Amino acid sequence: MDSDFGIPRELSPLQQLRSQYKPEIPPCLQGTTVRVELGDGTTVAEAADSHTMARAFPHTLGQPLAHFLRETAQVTDAHIITELPSVRVGIVFCGRQAPGGHNVIWGLFEALKVHNSNSTLLGFLGGSEGLFAQKTLEITDDILQTYKNQGGYDLLGRTKDQIKTTEQVNATLKACTDLKLDGLVIIGGVTSNTDAAHLAEFFVEAKCSTKVVGVPVTTNGDLKNQFVETNVGFDTICKVNSQLISNACTDALSAEKYYYFIRLMGRKHSHVALECTLQSHPNMVILGEEVAASKLTIFDIAKQICDAVQARAVEDKNHGVILIPEGIIESIPEVYALLKEIHGLLRQGVAADKISTQLSPWSSALFEFLPPFIKKQLLLHPESDDSAQLSQIETEKLLAYLVETEMNKRLKEGTYKGKKFNAICHFFGYQARGSLPSKFDCDYAYVLGHICYHVLAAGLNGYMATVTNLKSPVNKWKCGAAPITAMMTVKHWSQNASSTLTSIGRPAIHPAMVDLKGKAYDLLRQNAQKFLMEDLYRNPGPLQYDGPGADAKAVSLCVEDQDYMGRIKKLQEYLDQVRKIVKPGCSQDVLKAALSVMASVTDVLTTISSTGGQ
Repeated sequence: MDSDFGIPRELSPLQQLRSQYKPEIPPCLQGTTVRVELGDGTTVAEAADSHTMARAFPHTLGQPLAHFLRETAQVTDAHIITELPSVRVGIVFCGRQAPGGHNVIWGLFEALKVHNSNSTLLGFLGGSEGLFAQKTLEITDDILQTYKNQGGYDLLGRTKDQIKTTEQVNATLKACTDLKLDGLVIIGGVTSNTDAAHLAEFFVEAKCSTKVVGVPVTTNGDLKNQFVETNVGFDTICKVNSQLISNACTDALSAEKYYYFIRLMGRKHSHVALECTLQSHPNMVILGEEVAASKLTIFDIAKQICDAVQARAVEDKNHGVILIPEGIIESIPEVYALLKEIHGLLRQGVAADKISTQLSPWSSALFEFLPPFIKKQLLLHPESDDSAQLSQIETEKLLAYLVETEMNKRLKEGTYKGKKFNAICHFFGYQARGSLPSKFDCDYAYVLGHICYHVLAAGLNGYMATVTNLKSPVNKWKCGAAPITAMMTVKHWSQNASSTLTSIGRPAIHPAMVDLKGKAYDLLRQNAQKFLMEDLYRNPGPLQYDGPGADAKAVSLCVEDQDYMGRIKKLQEYLDQVRKIVKPGCSQDVLKAALSVMASVTDVLTTISSTGGQ
């Protein structure tokens, strides 16, 4: 074992107190039996992808949803598993660290030992690199003692985020075979869980008995779909950032002479920025999804901010706080086009200092306009998924520079009569990522760990552990698992307006965008003007483990009516009732009514499905 991993931590009094907190588990996971109901087989997320998906997943496509049941549930077709032999399970951190990740390990360990004390949990040291090299640490309660309810990933560590290449997949197969693993649990975001789905399919093809389970853990909040309401880590990140933002709001209101430009982590989409806005009420937020939908240029965005600064100055307000998601740079059409050209030239081996001479005329003009610090950052090599190194591109400083230039111009021309514009820039990212997890993330991660065991005990492969009804208390959470393939689509793109859509890449879970028709975004739009002009700053305070804020949950989670799996189950109950009522021998009136209603329902559902309705 590497000496850096699994060593006892020196805990502060607060950390010691947190380590003693025991998360609750819902009734459906309690006891020493596993009770699972398998629903209907799932379909692909996009009908147009069905052929590609069928070719990629001949063995694992179309698997049913799994619902785990409480002991008192009366379900005719439920499988009650009482014989639970000892198993060997491996667990690996594949995604970037997120608060709560350690509790997934703890929950899985507890479930293994409750159901058979001879079971073994092996943690892979150093992420996927440790998996490939078969570097393991056997998890024990003693080892877990100083990691329970703690932040970070330092119990096991992490390296690369992918298990994708032939070499990597074969190394994973060898590790699982050599170590005689019954299950492999992969903790991560969209990339890691995509890899988990492909790995599960490969294992079936290779006749490997190891079952693969994914866990949705990512601070970005973008592993979100009808089966996954939120991700472990998102709640903590937003609460920690919201307090930092609120502190800046109070400082701005006190000094009355600074505009804070705050860039937030979240990768390509703006879930973190939206949630932090709803919690802390800064004056403005620029969402990447809004920018992309309206095709705003960098100058359009700067003008929006300038107009807001000028409007506030009329009210004698010469201060403010503006949130910017880190992925906004890729949402601006002309900047995205520039990045694609730069990345293409870098892949061709063109030296960074020579790239400016080989850009197209339009991209060259934009590049030359940009300040030197941004030029240097845009020339960084892209990530493995071909996205820019978003955390390294100081978009907040670029916008502050553009706004200051324009406001000085307006001041000189006399069209702006406020105080001289002063900007202070911040990037809030790593400060929150290593935080102690919130009570919600402690509970959620621990429960997901328990579910992983139940998934493996039920013999399921290629599934993601899921919890729905999360806005309710833990004892009302609904636990289950969904086939990862049901969350996957095939990415499409077009090089120009006249070209037809061409399928590229392999099927994947793609990051969810902020829904501009959703209730969370609608709540923002309803309050945007008041936030801009009235300084309705709200400070939720530091992360709380007891007291009035301890049980608070993300606003975006609470306003949405999500419980998709619960509604699927309710539909199944209605269909079962119809089958009971409309049986051979029923009256003509009952049969006629059923045929009429079902024909109408079928027509409506066919129309909605064909138009891509959700």
